[in-house]
Amino acid sequence: MFTKADWSDQKIETVIANLLRAGVTLSAAIVLTGGLVFLRRHGLAHANYRVFGGEPTELRHWKGIVGAALAGRGRGIIQLGLLFLIATPVARVGFAAFAFALERDWLYVWVASFVLMVLLYSLLGSAV
Repeated sequence: MFTKADWSDQKIETVIANLLRAGVTLSAAIVLTGGLVFLRRHGLAHANYRVFGGEPTELRHWKGIVGAALAGRGRGIIQLGLLFLIATPVARVGFAAFAFALERDWLYVWVASFVLMVLLYSLLGSAV
């Protein structure tokens, strides 16, 4: 399917750069959309700076964030954009493992795969 001849180092670097650029742009657009939704609904509310109110408990886990975003809630959409921002370098590590496999550089495939597993566990596994 994919051969080493199809992928030069320059092409791999270009794909990684485009992946990072697209991830950051997409997450910024999602955060901006969530901010506009939040301001439209809560823009005129007075802020109480005497009491700290953290994030609601449903927005502390990715399932709650996705549910809130699909419901059209501004905070949920903003949090979803931040999740995409966090997922961008994770996708870069995943693509790096794929690129190293194409180059048959097995040591770096193993290292990148290990880093990917640690990142995925820290994002998903520890919250189960």
